[in-house]
Amino acid sequence: MTAPATRLVPPFRADVVGSYLRPDYLHAARRRFAAGEIDAAALEAVEDRAITDLVARQKAAGLQAITDGEFRRSWWHLDFMWGLQGVEKAQLEHGYRFADMETRPETARLTGKLGGADHPFLAHFQFIQGLADASVLPRLTVPAPAQFFKELHRPENLAATEAIYPSREALIEDIAAAYRTFIAELYALGCRSLQFDDCTWGMMVDPRYSNAGIAAANSDGSCCEHGPATVISDSVEALANELLEVNNRALAGAPADLAITTHVCRGNYRSTWAAQGGYDPIAPFLFARENVSAYYLEFDTDRAGDFSPLAQVSGDKKVVLGLVSSKVGELEDREAVVARIREASRYLPLERLCLSTQCGFASTEEGNALTEEQQWAKIRLIGEVAREVWG
Repeated sequence: MTAPATRLVPPFRADVVGSYLRPDYLHAARRRFAAGEIDAAALEAVEDRAITDLVARQKAAGLQAITDGEFRRSWWHLDFMWGLQGVEKAQLEHGYRFADMETRPETARLTGKLGGADHPFLAHFQFIQGLADASVLPRLTVPAPAQFFKELHRPENLAATEAIYPSREALIEDIAAAYRTFIAELYALGCRSLQFDDCTWGMMVDPRYSNAGIAAANSDGSCCEHGPATVISDSVEALANELLEVNNRALAGAPADLAITTHVCRGNYRSTWAAQGGYDPIAPFLFARENVSAYYLEFDTDRAGDFSPLAQVSGDKKVVLGLVSSKVGELEDREAVVARIREASRYLPLERLCLSTQCGFASTEEGNALTEEQQWAKIRLIGEVAREVWG
């Protein structure tokens, strides 16, 4: 099956970030698989059922983009990294530290030179593509190259990274090349909507993460995202340019009709967060110079700052306003959401704006602290507001 005959070009006025709460029967199957009670084929059959049910609900909700909810993954990012050649799953003493809790202590570590061919996510895409029709566009979400670059520079991974790539330039080029290979193979299967999830920018706006401020802000050498801080570059500007280079190199030569977008947030794990700060420090880099067609941006709380940095979004790129929270069950006031869209349109024309939740509902398999009913109520609200604002 190829892309729909009627071209659907994301982002859409009522859009989604990608991940959904896993149903209880999928959680149960994953527990049974971990305990050795069922094999991989049995787990895959349950995943197929859950994804088929999810896609039916997405279509019924009127969404134009469908995803597999990331139901085959444990993490929004690490599962993809583990599928690259030259990468292994590794355990750490500590996980990522969030405001109120710590995640499972897992990471992706280099074992050899990187490659992106024959990635297992290709099969993931083919399954949702088989569930699509002319009214919807199947979308795949993967961590951005910059996110992978940062993962390889966690303190516990640094020795392995530098042993294989003593040259920073060689590492950046091989990350970009692996992604270019993956993108080419994904496109050949018919994918026309690819989303890069990228928390690196959301962390950079917080002085606790920006390299110049790490040591001062964390006198004990810790940081919420990665534990003990590792300085990659010696200033926010240098780091921003480095991350921009990794991402843009990976995008070089991508087909013109492949819509590549990016999602930026400040952490989303079991309804807690990792960073805070407005987009001002990164806008001249991310908004002005990253070669994507649209940005999915967190704006559900004042931790994200105001809308003024949107004035720096270059060209005709669009912005999907994450005004509806995926972290809490309480439903937002419809008129308040409409008013905030109008406020954002002071900085970017209304025709270049869209609406979604600020992040997915389950960036990891644990999911956020709300019910499936509340999740779908949020999606209905997004659709209602989109019809009111854009018709």
